[in-house]
Amino acid sequence: MQCKNHPDRKADHICIHCNAPICNECSEEVRPGVYCCFQCAMLQSVSEAGTSLGEKDKKGPRKKQKKLGPFQYFLITSSVLILVMWSVIIFGGRPAPAKTADFTKNDRVFLFMVNGALARYAHYEGTSYPKELADLIPDYLFLRQTELLNELTYKRDPSAGYRLSLSNPKKGEMRLVLSPSGIEHTTLDSGEST
Repeated sequence: MQCKNHPDRKADHICIHCNAPICNECSEEVRPGVYCCFQCAMLQSVSEAGTSLGEKDKKGPRKKQKKLGPFQYFLITSSVLILVMWSVIIFGGRPAPAKTADFTKNDRVFLFMVNGALARYAHYEGTSYPKELADLIPDYLFLRQTELLNELTYKRDPSAGYRLSLSNPKKGEMRLVLSPSGIEHTTLDSGEST
């Protein structure tokens, strides 16, 4: 038998697809001991490629992952920095104090706090003053205990508006009387009673 492509040569193999006789030069070994001609090998590889492409199309197109560019890195970095800055602004960058200051322990500071609450009351209530100091709580004076107000003397005065002072000032200290017109102070003598 002669090779189908080279009639002057003897055929060494037979193509498994077209059963044509082929020489060693024209044969393609597809598996050990199994040969096919060059044309059938080309058709087979093209059909296999077409089948694998069809399978890839069924799976869907493969998306390429884009690498981040300098602008994307800048955008991510600046967003993180802005978040950190806002957290420092909002939370102060340090923990809250364990205990808030208690201004009610200092008599004079407490006196001026109540005086400020009276001024706010007059501002929002149309230049009138409360009948008693308990009317200030909780809208104008943020206190948990109303008995603290017993340490103060409060009287509504038709001419001045009100007069506010400490009920029991310490001896030797100045006696402060607060009113809308200002502060009056006198020194308590050791023999003077309140």
